[in-house]
Amino acid sequence: MLKKRNFLPENFVVQEWATIEPFYKNLLERNINTVHDLRAWFRDRSELESMLSEDMAWRYIKMTCNTADENLQKSFNDFVSNIQPSAIHYNHQLNEKCLANPFLQELEKESDFRITIRGLRKQAEIFREENIPLQTELQIKEREYGAIAGAMMIDWKGEELTLQQAGNILEDKDRKNREEAYFAIQNRRYQDKDKLDNLLSELIKLRHQVALNAGFKNYRDYAFAALGRFDYSPEDCFKFHEAVSQKVMPLVEKLAEERKQLMKLDSLKPWDMQADPTGLPALKVFDNSEELIQETIACFDDLDGFLGDCLRTMKKMKHLDLDSRKNKAPGGYNYPLAETGYPFIFMNATSNLRDLTTLLHEGGHAVHSVLCKDMEINTFKEPPAEVAELASMSMELITLPFWKHFFEKSEDLQRAKKEHLEDLLAVLPWIACIDKFQHWMYENPEHSVSERQEAWVRIYSDFSPKSVDWSGVEHFKAYHWQKQLHLYEVPFYYIEYGFAQLGAIAVWKNCQKDLKLGLKGYLDALSLGYTKTIPEVYQAAGIQFDFSPAYIEELMQFVKSQIDA
Repeated sequence: MLKKRNFLPENFVVQEWATIEPFYKNLLERNINTVHDLRAWFRDRSELESMLSEDMAWRYIKMTCNTADENLQKSFNDFVSNIQPSAIHYNHQLNEKCLANPFLQELEKESDFRITIRGLRKQAEIFREENIPLQTELQIKEREYGAIAGAMMIDWKGEELTLQQAGNILEDKDRKNREEAYFAIQNRRYQDKDKLDNLLSELIKLRHQVALNAGFKNYRDYAFAALGRFDYSPEDCFKFHEAVSQKVMPLVEKLAEERKQLMKLDSLKPWDMQADPTGLPALKVFDNSEELIQETIACFDDLDGFLGDCLRTMKKMKHLDLDSRKNKAPGGYNYPLAETGYPFIFMNATSNLRDLTTLLHEGGHAVHSVLCKDMEINTFKEPPAEVAELASMSMELITLPFWKHFFEKSEDLQRAKKEHLEDLLAVLPWIACIDKFQHWMYENPEHSVSERQEAWVRIYSDFSPKSVDWSGVEHFKAYHWQKQLHLYEVPFYYIEYGFAQLGAIAVWKNCQKDLKLGLKGYLDALSLGYTKTIPEVYQAAGIQFDFSPAYIEELMQFVKSQIDA
């Protein structure tokens, strides 16, 4: 299903840099004498970048599907070390070439190119040749987290389990089982705490040097520029942290206290937070990954046939790897494939409710990729995370009426919805916490490991329920952040989840009023790709890009009303 190529040979595959370089030279040396020539040049550049992007994507996908295969790791590292650095060098020269072209202003008047050209200017501004080897080193080192976490297993009553599989036991109605599983999981993580601490320290040092080389005071400020955050600032993030503390934490505190009372506990411990508070056994949402994908397709079909077709096509193309297993990297992702058009979904399913919402989430990303796959150039198809996560988080909510495919009993369906919405409330403080922690780390890049622990405990205490008793497991609390892969692999990619979660609630609210109109706004917004600013995309969806205390309070009250319904 690859797109027809016009610039590259149809049978061209990536082997070594020497075979790729002639295409970059062609673009660099080409005469551009009209705005039509410039547009054609952008299309050819996009075709080259799409080919390289997809090649790297498959290397990453294969590596994360089997972290124990050294050849897959070597293949990914080969691309990062021997192809990407030269491509980065040429891309900067191509940026300078197009920014100096007299026809650029004429092209910029076309709204589709306005955002792309704005981004190219920022890339050119922060580019430094001396950062290329540092960025190569960073990309290789960042992948060490997946290898370390992917190898974590526990022995549970004679059976070897991944930490994702073991996590299901935390939903057991037997408190003793939950406690044993909690200690088994946390002790296994704790074994690698020093290894993960050292890895993060190395990453922070390298990132700080990248920022200094580019003329920034710290990596946080560099990251905001590199991520193209034109529509909000670090100060806006601080306001979001404060608003979550003021308007969300009281609801989370109340839910935790209600849980403690329902469970009739004198002390609410960390291993009590995922079990059903009324003593019901954990919801078993599906038996295997085949059932998970088929019922998710049914949910999508009920919403709109096009949505179901997206997943059906990906299933047919074998673009799904859903099961949790040994030596598989942790987490989940939807990886866009720029030439194929249909992305790849990776996750670690173990049959619980969170697996359902994960596939719905990644399925939202997939729909977004498909909606944008035929756009003129690659940068149009690469929306910022604040928009990408709007696609995914909205899908979790607007499919709620159709979760009936997973739950035959109405009481189970109602319970699943309630659990998901309570998780939604709980995740906003976690997002604020992780983001605030990142700001602290990169504003203080020479901090020690002990200072990092102290900062984490202090920040986490502001964004976690006071009624949870950590006595006896304080050492686990100090390293609770190490489970968050974003801190290692994609620094400062996390606040977007918070902004997008607010947007998703607003999209869901619109769909509650008028499903057809709300869905149309949602799909229209996603179809814009990255040809509009973030506030303009949100406006197209019929919502606001707003994280003020008043707006957050309004949305939280809506969620609470749905929990209580």
